[in-house]
Amino acid sequence: MKKTFILSAGLSSLLLAQNINSIQYNGLLHLSKDVATEISGIRVGDEFDIGKIDESIKNFYRQGYFSDIWVETSNDGGLIYNFKEKSVISKLEMNGYSSSDEQEALFTEIGLRKGDLYDAKKVQQAQKNLIKKIEAEGYYDTVVEVNVEPKEESIALVFDVNKGEKIYIKKIDFAGAKKIDTDLLEHALANQEEDIMGWLPGLHNGVAHMDQLAYDAFRAKDVYMEHGYLDAEVGDPLMRVDSGSYQADVSYKISEGAQYSVNSIQIAGGVKGLDIQDISDELTLLQGKVFNIKKLRKDMEYIQEQVANLGYAYAKVNPNFQKNSANKTVDIQYAIVPGQKVTVNDVIISGNHSTKDRVVRRDIYLAPGDQFSLSDLKESKNALGRRGYFESVDIEQQRVDETHINLLVKVKETATGSIQAGGGYGSWQGAMLSASLSDRNILGSGVNAGISFDISKISVNYSFSFNNPRIWDSDYSLGVSLYRSDYEYVTYKQKTIGASLNVGKQLTRNLFGSINYSYSKNDTNVDENSTSFQTYSLFDQEDINYAKSTLAAGLTYDNTDDFYVPREGIILGSSLGYSGLGGDEKFLEATVKFGAYYGLEDLIDYDMILRYKLRATALKNEGQISLPEKLFLGGIGSVRGYEPYSIAPSIDSDDNGTRSRKYLGGTKSIINTAEVSIPLSQAAKMRLAFFYDYGMVGRSDITEIKKEGYGVALEWFSPMGPINLVFARAKNADALDRTASFEFTMGQKF
Repeated sequence: MKKTFILSAGLSSLLLAQNINSIQYNGLLHLSKDVATEISGIRVGDEFDIGKIDESIKNFYRQGYFSDIWVETSNDGGLIYNFKEKSVISKLEMNGYSSSDEQEALFTEIGLRKGDLYDAKKVQQAQKNLIKKIEAEGYYDTVVEVNVEPKEESIALVFDVNKGEKIYIKKIDFAGAKKIDTDLLEHALANQEEDIMGWLPGLHNGVAHMDQLAYDAFRAKDVYMEHGYLDAEVGDPLMRVDSGSYQADVSYKISEGAQYSVNSIQIAGGVKGLDIQDISDELTLLQGKVFNIKKLRKDMEYIQEQVANLGYAYAKVNPNFQKNSANKTVDIQYAIVPGQKVTVNDVIISGNHSTKDRVVRRDIYLAPGDQFSLSDLKESKNALGRRGYFESVDIEQQRVDETHINLLVKVKETATGSIQAGGGYGSWQGAMLSASLSDRNILGSGVNAGISFDISKISVNYSFSFNNPRIWDSDYSLGVSLYRSDYEYVTYKQKTIGASLNVGKQLTRNLFGSINYSYSKNDTNVDENSTSFQTYSLFDQEDINYAKSTLAAGLTYDNTDDFYVPREGIILGSSLGYSGLGGDEKFLEATVKFGAYYGLEDLIDYDMILRYKLRATALKNEGQISLPEKLFLGGIGSVRGYEPYSIAPSIDSDDNGTRSRKYLGGTKSIINTAEVSIPLSQAAKMRLAFFYDYGMVGRSDITEIKKEGYGVALEWFSPMGPINLVFARAKNADALDRTASFEFTMGQKF
């Protein structure tokens, strides 16, 4: 109003004018004169209207570029707009909170960037956002002062931060809680008491999160709803803070009410093609059982997914409750509102700077014109994740109209071409080093090729491999490999040269079949003059030279969601091979592999992953099995804590106090691995995995040799590719066992 008053007084002399003769704009930097004319809505020749001029000033202010605007008149009866534009923020600095290399991202998060026009309200809001962020980390009485330093035609902003002190919750009281264990209630809260050794990952350190305090009452009520207490009331939390020690007590006032059970369940809203009975059989919330809000939500999601699989992308499922307070039961009705069937209008791919669109598109099970299916959408995301080409995959649904939808496939590529390395040290093999040059996605084509070698005190190995997983974008794959190995054990030397050819087919979305043929020549010479021959011996005869020709068929089922770090799904594979189509070896080899992955983040709000892996192998003698073809355990991918190929049936003897071991090799083996993986540093993409390995190997009896290993592995997804550092210990190793406490690999999945 003040600006309008000044404007009205300054232009009163124009009241006698009939028309505006000219318009001039002074001080414009960000707007052209043509754009200014459009914003003002006033043109030369218009009749003078002081109200319209006032409105034009407001329109200019709304653009956000100006700190002051005033209007004058010219002698010829024209208007002169004068603008003072806001200063540009040329410098952003923060003291007392973040490091310099993190500040740009932090300022962006709170709403400021270099090059923005200075706006006091925007800076004030950024100040509030920063305080809120710091308080969310548990700091009490946070103070942020913003110093504005004028520079020539620009502004420098300096945020001085005093984080204050962290509040630690020492006690939580649930007044009125008698029917639900208070530990169960506290576990659901964001603000919890400090655990013993709360500084360990996965435990609670007791730091208060002020931004979450207001929501904790709803979390506590949710626990009651999971146990059927539909009338439960949880009051807002009351926090008492000791300003001297910064310790706090939190109390909740609770009215529990009675427990309800489910009287009946109905699904209303018929949809063509939807089998209500089949859906009812899959529901987890059952008639006669105690009501559980968690199961109800899960059932709603399941019903919605089944409806969405029929093309109803915008389907909704509304739960209707009918409580019977007299007998403490509840009737539940799931009301389906399907909307209209939706078809895919377009699939838009972004983020694939190297990977070709067609490579991404062949793993998307929905195409333009297809009827929408939520299951197809989820499986597409998992299929892209399994390829190992992308760090992250997201598929968003963009509504076009009532009957059409766009799928926005957003990927973030990861390093697929790399120089990979691995190694370790063992008392037997000494220093071990391996390296390879490979690319899982050559020129974005999806083709995988690599050349590798590994070397140690006792071995030198070379290999070349090539694999096209989708020949001409078909369901067929083709792979070839060439390899040579020179292995010098303590008592023998072995040279192997071979090649293999693999042809596969994608049988279903998750099932892959393959046929493999391999041929190798193996020359083995025993050195009985070795000084260590009496300690470790592998062969009774001096020379073993043989050729091996193998034809094998395999099936693999894989529905995991990621190649390197899966959080859900299983991998199940089996193969059967026969060595005897030519060559000297004649035996059958059967192998079964299994892996199960389960992420707990949805359950405990912490990115913990449980893994179980199993591999079982059996050999059946059809003529000859040379000792190098028999089964040995040890090392990464087997029983960690022991050197590779150091666990097998053997004959141990004691000759005049000198113990010796002659390896015989096994024909049956099984390896079990249990792992718990937790995040170590999200920014550095590091995880920590605690593992336990248990392996058995034998000849007639698989339990002949049993070995265990345990330890911890650092899983780092580095810019050069995945690196796995393994620190292991062998459990109950005997005097002749060869142990290894450290190994590492690069380029392999975790």
